[in-house]
Order: sequence, then C-alpha cells, then structure tokens
Amino acid sequence: MQAGCAEAGRYRAPAAPGRLREYLWFCLEHVRAYNAGWNYHQGMSEAEIEADRRRAHTWDRPTWQLGRASQAWREAERKARDFSGFKSEDFRRRKSDSEGSAKPTRRRESERALDELGLPPGSDLAAIRRRYRELAKRLHPDATGGDRRAEERLKRVTQAYATLKALHA
Repeated sequence: MQAGCAEAGRYRAPAAPGRLREYLWFCLEHVRAYNAGWNYHQGMSEAEIEADRRRAHTWDRPTWQLGRASQAWREAERKARDFSGFKSEDFRRRKSDSEGSAKPTRRRESERALDELGLPPGSDLAAIRRRYRELAKRLHPDATGGDRRAEERLKRVTQAYATLKALHA
C-alpha cells in the first residue's frame, strides 16, 4: 500500500531486481506507476546485460555448441535406423547350416508389408491401393465399434501401405 493512498494494495510488484521473490503491494493506479518506472537491468553494465539476456534466452539451462560430436551422433543414429552401416549381404544370408543351404535372415520390408495386406509378392501399386482401401474401411473404428484389436490392425495396415507406397514411388 502506498503512503497516503486509501485503496487496498491488491497488486504485487517485485521489490527490486535482485529481490524478485519479495513483493510490494499496490493499488491499481500505483502499481501501474511503479511498473512504468521499473528497470530490471538498472545498474548493470552492457556486458552484464548481454550475459543476462543470453542466459534468459535458454531459460537458465546449460547449453553447448553444436559441432562434430553432435554430427557424429546424428550419423550413427541414421545408420542404426536404416542399417546403412552394414553390408546388405549380412542381412540377406547367414552362415550355411549342416546341409550347406543359405537361408534368408530377414524378409524384406516389402514382403512383410504385402503379407500384412494379404497380397502376393509382386503386386502392383493399384492392387495395393485397392486392398488398403478395402481393409481401411473394414477396420475403421466407426465400422468396428472401437474394437482395440481392429485399431491395432489398422495401424499395421496403414504402416504397411505407407512402406509399399514409398517403395513404389
């Protein structure tokens, strides 16, 4: 409350730049006048003001310069995602068993996606699109009454369609 003011002090304002958690209480008219004259950086040098602004820009959290270390991390992450760091033959065959036959270690993405849609290998994009639309209509939550299993299957079907569409593009 300001001296000589009959209004109740319902509005708070920080006491000083160094004491932001201590408050003075004013009426509306006096808090507006107090705020108009408020200068948080009062008494700071240009260097101190710039340091404070930089610190506030990151919400007073530590930062570090981006450089080679982060680029190497991103490259390792990319390789882990798409297996480009490995030779393709490492995934296409594994060591021969006792009979000497080579077995595939993984089915290709397109084969898995075609299986999810229930289509034979070598299906063209038009057949893939027709099958996707048919399954999407049948598995849609509005058609299944919100059945969780149908929703999960719809997610897998949609992912399979996106995979096949990207491979055919």
